[in-house]
Amino acid sequence: MRWLVGWSSAATGAAAGSSATGPAAGAQARAVLPVGAQLLWGDPDPLWAVGDWRPDEVRVVQADPETRLAVFGVCGATDDQLRVGLFAARGGALRHLTAWSGSYTAVVQVGRRITVTGDLAGARPVFHTPWAGGTAYATAALPLADLIEASLDVGHLAALLACPDVPEALGAGTPYEGVRRIPPGHALVLRGGTRDVTSYEPTTSLAVAAPQLAPEQAVDGVRDALVEAVRARLAGPRHAPDPDGLDGLDPGPVPGMGLAERRAARGGPAPGVGADLSGGSASGTLALLAAGLPGQPGRLGGHGERLLAVTFNDRATNGVQAHRDAELERARSIADNPRLHHVVVAAGEEALPYADLDSGPLTDEPGPSLTTAGRHRRRLLAGSADHFVGHGARQVLDAHPARLADLLMDRRRRHLLRPVTALAKADGPSAHSVLVPFTVYRAARKLARTPYPEGIADAARRLLERQFTDEPATGGAVDASLAALTWCRPGPAARWLTGEALAEVSVRLGEAATRSPAGGRPGERRARAALARQAADHRVLEQAAEVRNQRLHAPFLDNQVVLACRALPDTLRVQPGARAAVLRSVLAGAGVRDLPPGWGATSHLTHTAAVRAGLRGAVGDLVQLFDAPLLADAGLIEARVVRKALRAAAEGAPLPLDGLAELVSTELWLRRLVARRGTCWTGAEAPRQRAVAAGVVPRARLS
Repeated sequence: MRWLVGWSSAATGAAAGSSATGPAAGAQARAVLPVGAQLLWGDPDPLWAVGDWRPDEVRVVQADPETRLAVFGVCGATDDQLRVGLFAARGGALRHLTAWSGSYTAVVQVGRRITVTGDLAGARPVFHTPWAGGTAYATAALPLADLIEASLDVGHLAALLACPDVPEALGAGTPYEGVRRIPPGHALVLRGGTRDVTSYEPTTSLAVAAPQLAPEQAVDGVRDALVEAVRARLAGPRHAPDPDGLDGLDPGPVPGMGLAERRAARGGPAPGVGADLSGGSASGTLALLAAGLPGQPGRLGGHGERLLAVTFNDRATNGVQAHRDAELERARSIADNPRLHHVVVAAGEEALPYADLDSGPLTDEPGPSLTTAGRHRRRLLAGSADHFVGHGARQVLDAHPARLADLLMDRRRRHLLRPVTALAKADGPSAHSVLVPFTVYRAARKLARTPYPEGIADAARRLLERQFTDEPATGGAVDASLAALTWCRPGPAARWLTGEALAEVSVRLGEAATRSPAGGRPGERRARAALARQAADHRVLEQAAEVRNQRLHAPFLDNQVVLACRALPDTLRVQPGARAAVLRSVLAGAGVRDLPPGWGATSHLTHTAAVRAGLRGAVGDLVQLFDAPLLADAGLIEARVVRKALRAAAEGAPLPLDGLAELVSTELWLRRLVARRGTCWTGAEAPRQRAVAAGVVPRARLS
């Protein structure tokens, strides 16, 4: 895991002598150091880079000894552009720091003022906590929890399980008491130890929609942003894993194993650049763009090397054989590109979700992807040192069902015809199909006329009364859309929480309803919350499935791509197949027009089949996991109820599988956290207790 950390002290040097808390706080700050850190600048407000950062991932430009900028990650800006951004930030213009292509975190020091920018999606969050009379900040929450010896915030875990995609329930908290997170699209500004969180996004009117671009112009903007995002990765140096002694050397010919298989068995990626190629529209677009841009797309060793495209072939889900074969055939058709080298990773029951849960690293926070980390790691082991993934494409391009209410607020009723007609056909012919358009329209109109505080208060009431009937159990498109046509709703795991936990979350929602009189437009707000949820889970997956010497690149979560996708008109988004149509136009603009039949088909069916098969195969281990769960010790669940639900879901009962995945992943995360040894800090004044020490969780109860 890689992170940056620093702090802003309340007093320094001579000023510390006149402060009652200055000398002690200053001595404590100087006596604490992060383990394995690289110091970028020192006192009075030091900054470190911690972990296996590559040299090109940490860039520092300096105007004078008290004015400097550090950029962490992949940034497409030149050094001159960084200097221009530094001068703009010195005058307070933060948006210049977020306007470059790539995925990065920027830290600016101007005298005693420190500015740390987050991103729009939330894939690169920033955390902060009071410490030593000032404020410490980092891009990971666990090191700050170690620093202040934080305990577990059980209320936040309850909100994460009950309403995972509702910002009003989660607030600015983290699983650690005292550690706070800045919202997406915001920056943390520190001045002499005091902190302020400010937005760098342009403000829009709450009364009317912002002016929308023409569809063709908006699609051109998405194309340009995606091309620049891919180019920013290709423009960097090519990286090859360094062999660690004999374990890193190729053992030579092995019967039945090629070079790629031997490398994957060793646990290292291939040199150069690669991409996922699942047969879907998002990963296929990135692979074709990366292979088609001028320059050297792939591996080291000369011009003309091919980009490594990896396809995962799941052999354990026989129930959806036709869909799986169609995806594989589309991937093979795309891989006919002469600049692509195609590798198919075949796996059986050992790679199903919930397999091999005993192994895995501790992540910064819990996330549902912990249950599928081993499955993803098998695919990534066959990938390259820099690997493109299509995560986030659905959230930034697709229309959230609540956007239908936005159209009604804009008096664009005729644009609802095609999406509601498509919904009526999505679940097949039935006796009620003719009523679907009217039912969806009525739900969208109700949402458009519901004030934001009233919608939040209604969700709080439903939690208290345990009303989860709107949560789709069978995954039908109509039911899912109707359930999503609300300001907020309980998550799929809420039905298994205790009444005490639900009451705590309902109080949080009630406070948010009275605190926020205006909430913007429901569709836009729900879409941003869904994107933040996806970005958070992508970050957990990066840590849980991490392959040494490999970097995952998700261009759809970049600031510039998110902004370009937000400029797409709602009338374009709500059309059936809008995501595939936009990406097809993006590829056509880049010169790629020959796409296989069925390109753009969704993969929900194969994913659900794999999850259910994995649950069926691992139900014994999962039931044992909940024999004495830490979640029950914390008062969040009743173990007996969850064990019953696991057995029922394994037998095919129509229960929300996403909710069970959240419960299992949170329990796994808690166990890894309690079993953890050591701390992120060293030095004479370093905290001796790790965050959430053993014994804290069983004693924790909701306040």
